[in-house]
Amino acid sequence: MRPEELAPHYSRFRVAERLLLTGHSHQAWPDVALAGHVEAFSDAADAVDAKWERAFAKADRVRAGFAALLGDPGGVVALGASTHELVIRFLSAVDLRGRPRLVTTDGEFHTLRRQLGRLTEAGVEVVRVPARPARTLAERLASQVDSRVAAVLVSSVLFADARIVPDLGALAPVCGRHGVELLVDVYHALGVVPFSLPAMGLSTAWIVGGGYKYLQLGEGNCFLRVPPHAHAARPVVTGWFAEFAALADRDDPARVAYGPGAARFAGATYDPTSHYRAARVLDFFAEHGLTPETLRAVSLRQNDLLAAEFDALDLSSAVAARDRDSPRAAFGGFLALRAPRAAEFQRALAERGVLTDSRGDCLRFGPAPYLRDDQLRAAMAALGDAALVR
Repeated sequence: MRPEELAPHYSRFRVAERLLLTGHSHQAWPDVALAGHVEAFSDAADAVDAKWERAFAKADRVRAGFAALLGDPGGVVALGASTHELVIRFLSAVDLRGRPRLVTTDGEFHTLRRQLGRLTEAGVEVVRVPARPARTLAERLASQVDSRVAAVLVSSVLFADARIVPDLGALAPVCGRHGVELLVDVYHALGVVPFSLPAMGLSTAWIVGGGYKYLQLGEGNCFLRVPPHAHAARPVVTGWFAEFAALADRDDPARVAYGPGAARFAGATYDPTSHYRAARVLDFFAEHGLTPETLRAVSLRQNDLLAAEFDALDLSSAVAARDRDSPRAAFGGFLALRAPRAAEFQRALAERGVLTDSRGDCLRFGPAPYLRDDQLRAAMAALGDAALVR
């Protein structure tokens, strides 16, 4: 579907009128998302506290949506409001007493960066492997795996510069041989880089991610895929919903009970509105053929266009530069420009009506399938204008 045909479905976000180049962070929601909000309110008003059966059905739709995107239909998927709460539940299920070491990279999003930093202060040993070069990252992570390690935590696409981390499937069996859990963050992959657990050799991995970015699901829609060998896990940090299905028939009242499957990683009473919204958007994607393969093709073409427009600006590399040595397929869904004044450029672009963002020295342009080519060209022309002024 062409952007001109897709954009009218996003009228509330006015995507045809605005230069929203933050598609790697917060894409616009289709108008059907609002219907999800209204449905959530209507169900609460109609059924009051009996609404939960309807809400749980929406949650099941969201779980199925995430499982399908992972190439893992029927997989066990726990839901949460954020990846942070799900990572905490994951960490509470691993053996940090017997294996007081975690292995990660220095290129992880703030969810892991900050939490693992605080755990370091509390006495947990955290090994941070340099994320660059990404092409050898999986191998270098594997070299740190031994019987002292509880878990390896790594992103499939690095959040700062969109670099795809290859060969994670080779890391999984190394972790397996040493009894180490592997957690892969796919937040910057789902919806823009096709992802298949079986094809990638990651069927034994824990997978965490969410729909705030490329999937257009909005806040409150994150997930943790639990691998088959961990279906009987007993995470320490869970809420009473984790035993919701076992409340009436606990065999041993002195022992904390858990429900089956994904329920083991559940929290407590939550706002189900996000799942109503997500269910509507997932159906919208299906109805309009917005498959991972289609979205990847659109993303590659749009980022190629942005890169060509940037090259035509002929800016000094001291002002802004991009990686020209790697093929576009080595990156995820946005174009990262190295710019010492990235944050300053972000502000200057915002003044010109172009919304981007920056991380350190990376200025990030994130297109989306509802943006026209002329909008992408206008956004990059604004960068040229900002560079001339400054």
